[in-house]
Amino acid sequence: MRLRTAAAQAADRNGRSLFSVWLQALRVHFVPPSFLPAILCGLIPAVHGRSFDATAFFLVVIGVTVNHFGLNLLDDAVDYLHFVDDTGPDEKNPYAGGSGVITNNLLSVRQVLIASAICFTITVAIGLYLTALKGWPVLAFGIFGLLCSIFYTVPPIKFGYRGFGELGLLVNFGPVIGLGAYYVQARTLALEPLLVSLILGWMMWSMIIINEIPDYEGDRRAGKMTLVARFGREAGVRLYILGLFLAYATLFFAVGLKLVPPFTLLGLSSLPLGWRSVRILRRHYRDPLQMAPANLAMIKVHFLTGVGLIAGYVLALIFETSLPV
Repeated sequence: MRLRTAAAQAADRNGRSLFSVWLQALRVHFVPPSFLPAILCGLIPAVHGRSFDATAFFLVVIGVTVNHFGLNLLDDAVDYLHFVDDTGPDEKNPYAGGSGVITNNLLSVRQVLIASAICFTITVAIGLYLTALKGWPVLAFGIFGLLCSIFYTVPPIKFGYRGFGELGLLVNFGPVIGLGAYYVQARTLALEPLLVSLILGWMMWSMIIINEIPDYEGDRRAGKMTLVARFGREAGVRLYILGLFLAYATLFFAVGLKLVPPFTLLGLSSLPLGWRSVRILRRHYRDPLQMAPANLAMIKVHFLTGVGLIAGYVLALIFETSLPV
């Protein structure tokens, strides 16, 4: 393990506050894919006239958010130890790779790992409380999500290094969070939360794919065989477009078959930005810095889609146009 001295870390912070350094380490801009599906699917039972447990709702949102913090921190530390994030600050696409707090001597591996463990401990505590309150299925969702967060990068499984990370993120940041949040409120499962959570799951697929394209060379050198590292940048562009297509197609399908309220078409508000990201990516996928606006656009696409879907359900609740369960 590479060691960092406290003096070196203090010097490299260049007057920055410790708070801003930890904010960078948490990679907050990548965290909405956790809390948006939790908010979205947690609201669906209320739209259908079921009772709404506000305390449980907010605990779910807090739990998945803190768990995502833990995942980001753990991923940063393990990737660093495997020499994945070794590019210098002038070479780095700001929306790809790790946070940079370890590679730039701002925090030590030990500090990041301790913070990750604290986040996972908080997640477990919330999960156990909700399990006692709502039943054992909550524990099943929680254990699956937590283990996927840990073994995304941790040996011996480290499925993110073996070409299964993209599928794992699709499932976890879509149906696992969405159905889990829905169950906490409804105490059952349904097709509707599965479909709307899949929309955000496919968006997450595209987000991770586009973030892997600038990391192509570094991932291959370190043996992190993501789908992009395994099949190439051109394949990554196609997989990115596929994820966006399936996300929007799922929304059209669900509304067309009257499985979700028509107001959820507000999720399409992100479509122009999604198309812009595709144009930039197809032009600059070999240049990590030139394609950075496409990475940023994808972050915004996911956020706008999630907010649009949530707004659609809020309008359905207000105007009582929801569908019977």
